[in-house]
Amino acid sequence: MTRNPQLGPDGELRHLLSIEGLPRSMIERILDTATSFIGVGDREVKKVPLLRGRSVFNLFFESSTRTRTTFDIAAQRLSADVFNLDIGVSSTSKGESLLDTIDNLAAMQADMFVVRHAQSGAPYLIAEHLDRTHAARASVINAGDGRHAHPTQGLLDMYTIRHFKGDFTQLRVAIVGDIRHSRVARSDIHALTTLGVPEVRAIAPMTLLPPGIEQLGVRVFYDMREGLRDVDVIIMLRLQSERMRGALLPSAQEYFKHYGLTADKLALARPDAIVMHPGPMNRGVEIDSSVADGSQAVILSQVTFGIAVRMAVMSLLAQG
Repeated sequence: MTRNPQLGPDGELRHLLSIEGLPRSMIERILDTATSFIGVGDREVKKVPLLRGRSVFNLFFESSTRTRTTFDIAAQRLSADVFNLDIGVSSTSKGESLLDTIDNLAAMQADMFVVRHAQSGAPYLIAEHLDRTHAARASVINAGDGRHAHPTQGLLDMYTIRHFKGDFTQLRVAIVGDIRHSRVARSDIHALTTLGVPEVRAIAPMTLLPPGIEQLGVRVFYDMREGLRDVDVIIMLRLQSERMRGALLPSAQEYFKHYGLTADKLALARPDAIVMHPGPMNRGVEIDSSVADGSQAVILSQVTFGIAVRMAVMSLLAQG
């Protein structure tokens, strides 16, 4: 049996590259650990010394202010030394290879790399290289790679669902929108099925569904109204226009008419259903403002929980 590259020989977390392949016990451990980093009432979590003396390098080869900021805050709250590299003027843009850059940073005693890259598999390549050439010193966290995975977003989504709904094994969850190009959707599907959600629904036009998605254990719906009926959780997705090739949609207006979340479509779900979105939102395209700002939306809670979940991942990697 091939060893999971994310886990060390002792079963501890070594890298976080994807939710796919993570055992349920590890996902639950990350969520449980995140709870200790959530403020109670008006009390914010103070800085803790778990990563004091450790160096965290944020390597964002693809822009993302929101994700990068939450990783930055999480590392600082753990007392790490944080270095944000400006990839636009870094050595990789001057001809140096990705792994040469990693070697140089590893030589500076880097302890953790947070990597976001437009190419699927880039964080895996870095993790494999580090394990092979640097005596397994530094860990890698995948902050999003191509269309493949966004594990910390998936984990914070699971934390949000558990916070508001409790037991995963009684839920119907609908993922709506551009599933074909979404790494968040893949991470959410792997997490939900691993945690025992009995019914995960994928709602999208045929052009925005990846081939063979049913093999991941989801039910496909092309009609949004039918797909939302009696669900407990709705995860809306952003249209990934920067990753699309060719005309997959007639227009944004037509998309909103059929797949935008409006109050009347939300009414088909269970009365206590929650609405989620990984952000940034395209109001009037994926979601109506009345829903995004409504009482059932937990989108801002996702952002808050995201810091705690990323703190949990970093602390477990440091322990491992």
